[in-house]
Amino acid sequence: MPERCADTVGVEEEFLLVDAGSGRTVMRADAVLARVRDTALTRFHAELAGTQVEAATGPCTSAAKLGEELATARGLLADAAREEGLELLSRGTPRKAATHSVISPGARFHRILDAYAGVVEDYEACGCHVHVGVPDRETGVAVLGHVRPWLPTLLALSANSPDHGYASWRMVQQSRFPGSGVPPLFAGAADYDAHIARTVACGALVDAAQSFWLVRLGTKVPTVEFRVADAAAEVDDAVLQSALCRALVHTACQDVEAGAEPPAVRDDVLAAAVWTASRYGLDGAAVHPWRECRVPATAVLDELVSRVTPALEERGELALVLGLLDRRV
Repeated sequence: MPERCADTVGVEEEFLLVDAGSGRTVMRADAVLARVRDTALTRFHAELAGTQVEAATGPCTSAAKLGEELATARGLLADAAREEGLELLSRGTPRKAATHSVISPGARFHRILDAYAGVVEDYEACGCHVHVGVPDRETGVAVLGHVRPWLPTLLALSANSPDHGYASWRMVQQSRFPGSGVPPLFAGAADYDAHIARTVACGALVDAAQSFWLVRLGTKVPTVEFRVADAAAEVDDAVLQSALCRALVHTACQDVEAGAEPPAVRDDVLAAAVWTASRYGLDGAAVHPWRECRVPATAVLDELVSRVTPALEERGELALVLGLLDRRV
């Protein structure tokens, strides 16, 4: 197995700011962020929507350390929000959305608004993004092909934006962007980069740092970045998602080293699986990526856990994950 593959994991958590009285989102990100200071491992950022803030941890080597960092960051942001008369909400979409455009100031944010118009002016979707370290971008691209079939299950497990009859309304909103969903298979890093460059040249992406895939390469350091999960209701939910993502990358790296080809899964089946996961979460049907039919969502989750059990055992996190799953499922 390549050295350093999946040794580290970090998480970016997006949160909504809501008025404590009305429960409606408010554009007060600048005021809240002015009240917090970065920690040794976590950085706080503005987001596309001025109703959102983000906490991004650095790389952690254990789920326990990651959980501590996430809890600390949430506490700091919640305190800062309260000082502004606001509440911090960790949910994929707001319960009561803002009544006007929510785009934050900034040249890049306004290029995004110019590009996507009404699709983004009221876009307040929050995710839990998991970065798993890989040795290099070539390994990362190979890993993308091996984790694709499990993305719908990670979404179903994370679903935390119930609205309009969907378990993850956030995923429905995200599907409005060009190129959203499961990424295609790539021949290597050069092919991946060429695909991004073509999409930018065609005007569907604002720049090379932007994509709407549910998993992609990290744009700054060598990571595989899972962007599939809704914002986690609790820290434990974020820890569970990150542990499973890291175990999937660990397992994929072993397959890549062994020369295994990515699983043969149809793109249209994966698209159906993503939609079904957003519709039902874990409380109904899922689309099985290989059997190409509906099965209980919990059955595919069981297969995912079986798939990554050796990786979780090797990292001493199997008992933790099973315990978190017992509380979640």
